[in-house]
Amino acid sequence: MAKVCWPYFDPEYENLSTRINPPRVSVDNTSCSDCTLVKVDSMNKPGILLEVVQILSDLDLIITKAYISSDGGWFMDVFHVTDHHGKKITDSKTIDYIEKALGPNGHHTDRTKTWPGKRVGVHSIGDHTAIELIGRDRPGLLSEISAVLANLDINVVAAEVWTHNRRIACVLYVNDKINCRAVDDPNRLSIMEEQLKNLIRGYDDDEKVGSTSFSMGFTHVDRRLHQMFFADKDYENCGVTADADEYSPLMKPKITVEHCKEKGYSVVSVRCKDRAKLLFDIVCTLTDMQYVVSHATISSDGPDALQEYYIRHMDGCTLDSEGEKERVMKCLEAAIRRRVSEGLSLELCAKDRVGLLSEVTRILRENGLSVSRAGVTTVGEQAMNVFYVRDSSGNPVDMKTIEALRKEIGHTMMLNVKKVPSSGSAKAPESSNWAKTSFFFGNLLERFLA
Repeated sequence: MAKVCWPYFDPEYENLSTRINPPRVSVDNTSCSDCTLVKVDSMNKPGILLEVVQILSDLDLIITKAYISSDGGWFMDVFHVTDHHGKKITDSKTIDYIEKALGPNGHHTDRTKTWPGKRVGVHSIGDHTAIELIGRDRPGLLSEISAVLANLDINVVAAEVWTHNRRIACVLYVNDKINCRAVDDPNRLSIMEEQLKNLIRGYDDDEKVGSTSFSMGFTHVDRRLHQMFFADKDYENCGVTADADEYSPLMKPKITVEHCKEKGYSVVSVRCKDRAKLLFDIVCTLTDMQYVVSHATISSDGPDALQEYYIRHMDGCTLDSEGEKERVMKCLEAAIRRRVSEGLSLELCAKDRVGLLSEVTRILRENGLSVSRAGVTTVGEQAMNVFYVRDSSGNPVDMKTIEALRKEIGHTMMLNVKKVPSSGSAKAPESSNWAKTSFFFGNLLERFLA
């Protein structure tokens, strides 16, 4: 492997340098007519790119272009961003948060309070216990998991569920039904863990099949899901298994790794269908694989995204062996696919109660729908859930199934249905009965509370 000189980061020197040269952040709405420019200049440090991209992603901002340069001791980035409607960022609170979070005092901010749904750990979101599950996916598994928790009088306050390559990974935030505090009784925790472990392992005794744990860390939840899948080696045979049938040839990411001998970098090029949080997923994967991004350019060309990264390993080495290059390509393809969903997204809003998630997932299962990805949040007394669903048989979801859902849910929940565009195929006509609303919950919650 080619060895190059790599800067050493002394913690004390880094703190001194930060005080002498504090980060400079600007949110510019005048230089570009169709987007907002977020410019960040600061001292370079390990993980800073992921931190910046994570903050922008948590605000649900769409990054259309980016120019990244963090070689040596300085970090200079420019991000072209819009909101999810394609408009500039004009909300003063959002702009103020960006400037504070990325500014001089950003690393002192208690983000566990600011963005509670994005952290993993017993102490990360107050009086809640975080449960991590990973195992072999099967129809109705999420319904069975939520039913077990409901039977134990445990309420699911928030959750994030991903599926990929016939595997499921989820992080659930739960509390006690009685006192709404973290579950700290060792006996109850033991019973909960044992029941969930038996459930996720199914009828197979293979250790690979599944595992359950109680998280004590403070990792961003999306990053933690990537880490769980990576440790589970879901990238092996990525795109080769029967799971690949769900993806059209045009949807398959095109990833290459080449060596730039003149500059001493490995160049990773990614071309795939553009989507929200794509940059986060790729930067997160490279960071957790112990690679450092020194330069990068990101752009969106119509429906496609083109991203190019100049990277080295943390020890300063480039990727010279074919085995390492192949592993990076497989891991990046898996990271891109984990958040891809086709079919329908169902957005539900209802008054929170113990067993709500169990009830909703049971209804989905009974109507022949399989959940490929889910997000559960609670704001005050309102539970807001989104489920990406497909027909369990692999066929498109029938409108009769949607109407049956509406009737069964009744007036206790608000339901929005949105068709997720199918990649690499002609756009299917949308029925007027499908609500053309955003993935985000703002309008749905306002309607429910009205």
